[in-house]
Amino acid sequence: MTYNRETIIEKNATLSFEFERYMLEHPAILERIPSGAEVVLLPKDDPELYRLNLEAAQTADKVGPVVYVEIEALAPARSRLVKPRLTTRPALRPVAA
Repeated sequence: MTYNRETIIEKNATLSFEFERYMLEHPAILERIPSGAEVVLLPKDDPELYRLNLEAAQTADKVGPVVYVEIEALAPARSRLVKPRLTTRPALRPVAA
């Protein structure tokens, strides 16, 4: 499969967002990333994007250290809704939780 530019950007944006979320939940990982490092995300479940990101990192001008983050997979997105209920007549006021 060959990705177009838009697909690559979209997939990397998703990975970047999720990695930022992971760092917020696991702040100790930040200690392992040198200041000014280029972080390259390598999704093992997407060989094409893995290859493209690796090639881009290897051909880019490197000013500082490079840290490669191999990612096994993204878990499915989950909804945070609690007990959604379909109705044809909504309550006139919110029901207390």
